[in-house]
Amino acid sequence: MSSTDTNPAERQTTSDAEARRLAGEIEKLGDTLVRTREHIGRIIFGQGEIVEQTLITLLSGGHALLVGVPGLGKTKLVETLGQVLGLNERRVQFTPDLMPADILGSEVLEESETGTRSFRFIKGPVFCQLLMADEINRASPRTQSALLQAMQEHRVSVAGHYHPLPSPFHVLATQNPLEQEGTYPLPEAQLDRFLLEIDVGYPDADAERRMMTVTTGLGEELPPAVFDGESLIAAQRLVRQAPVGEKVAEAILTLVRSGRPESSDIAEIKAHVAWGPGPRASQALMLACRARAVLEGRLAPSIEDVLALAGPVLRHRMALNFAARAEGVTIEQIIARLAEPLT
Repeated sequence: MSSTDTNPAERQTTSDAEARRLAGEIEKLGDTLVRTREHIGRIIFGQGEIVEQTLITLLSGGHALLVGVPGLGKTKLVETLGQVLGLNERRVQFTPDLMPADILGSEVLEESETGTRSFRFIKGPVFCQLLMADEINRASPRTQSALLQAMQEHRVSVAGHYHPLPSPFHVLATQNPLEQEGTYPLPEAQLDRFLLEIDVGYPDADAERRMMTVTTGLGEELPPAVFDGESLIAAQRLVRQAPVGEKVAEAILTLVRSGRPESSDIAEIKAHVAWGPGPRASQALMLACRARAVLEGRLAPSIEDVLALAGPVLRHRMALNFAARAEGVTIEQIIARLAEPLT
């Protein structure tokens, strides 16, 4: 009997069983993620929203750009995530004299005992599971762009040969505010490769007091590993199975398309936005909403998830025009205006 001849009652039973299986797996993953956040919270104080958004990025299989002044614990956060998630982590300090080969690797000419010469590829620090690109906008645009192919294709090309990167592969880049000296703005093509742009602010007084006490003691405990590479990949697959309701999908589509001055019905967007978010923003927001729901132990995302993630998804995918900058309009005000119909 073909699948089309299956009894409707049997199909419903199969569908219900699949839904129960998915719900059970998401609940189990949610419990594991609670423990993950607890372990991270013992090292990173008072940055719950930052930790949440970073975990959302990793559960989505994406890359994140953490923006903030020096000394706010961005480097410590990435190191802690590498430890808790059981990933092979590397760190590259971006400087003006850093070259692409310093990140990707290079080929060297070797001569054997018999006199035969051949090229051997020496892997750079990008060949890891979690790469921290520290102060990425301190390097030249050429070096910044060296990460572009790796972030998008999970492979690099050196001397005409492709070299696959380990799986999973994530880039967590830190960036200093552009107002500081010695910074180079990231190109738009590379900014769009980051799933989220995460603003890292100052901790509150209580968190800073705990941080001051704990970090100046005899030593800090290392958090245990809750995940490894394979279990993180399994979690990422599970996130992509989370169902998204039509109402949430329509909200994401409306929000993103309203940010494009060519097609928007919002006067402020037409007047102040130079260019708006592309289709990758819709994909990123859909995936991030799924991950946020799973992170909180829910089966499906809601409008609340869309509102919570609109800023991190859109702020680096839109640009204000000269008139907006002259009037003091900020990208946060524009995104808040886009989100108004959803509230």
